[in-house]
Amino acid sequence: MVVNRPEIILYTCRPDEDYLKEVCAGIEEEGVLYRIYSRQGDLDTLAFEAAAVSMLGCGIGITGSKLAMQMQHLPKGKNVFELNCPRFWQCRNLGANSARAVKKMPFKSVITGKMEESLL
Repeated sequence: MVVNRPEIILYTCRPDEDYLKEVCAGIEEEGVLYRIYSRQGDLDTLAFEAAAVSMLGCGIGITGSKLAMQMQHLPKGKNVFELNCPRFWQCRNLGANSARAVKKMPFKSVITGKMEESLL
């Protein structure tokens, strides 16, 4: 018998290990469980499928130095967050935001500089 646990699912394909570590630390800081699986596929597919199988409805895909957070019922490719070659704090905040989405809390910033100012 397979029992699903309430956890965020991470599907990875040759992930940058330092980025993966920071994402997991961000999820842990928010007190939410997660599970990591190694899969083949592009970033959008990994994030979409991770969210689809997560009991909490939230998934993260990581391929190399690219990361994406996806929620169930959003179209494939319409990621909530997507990062390419991010800084470590951005990885940690993406992990925290996946947990915060589940807990219905405000997100932490994953952007910086002029782009963030234009969004305010």
